[in-house]
Amino acid sequence: MSDFYEKVFEVVRQIPVGRVTSYGAIARYLGSAQSSRMVGWAMNLSHHQEKFVPAHRVVNRNGLLTGKIHFGSPNEMQELLENEGIAVENDCVTDFEKLFWDPMKELDLEQFER
Repeated sequence: MSDFYEKVFEVVRQIPVGRVTSYGAIARYLGSAQSSRMVGWAMNLSHHQEKFVPAHRVVNRNGLLTGKIHFGSPNEMQELLENEGIAVENDCVTDFEKLFWDPMKELDLEQFER
């Protein structure tokens, strides 16, 4: 497992219940703005981590549940979000801008030794 993936997992573990972020926001926070696809790859592997990674809270830059195919069922990602009070319509987080959690604003920049 790459060090980058481990850092992604740690950032995702910091996303509060009822909030979402994007692959790109995580990549920017980690100092690798062009690596949002790698963040997605990390989310694909997150389901096999010993320590829980709330991958359902990571969506694309428009709030779309693009990672839903990597969950146990086609509706699992949406169900997990809805259980946290996040409304989803047509595979998209409805109040995305309001619920968006930006690690650049919320986390100490030195926290994950980017």
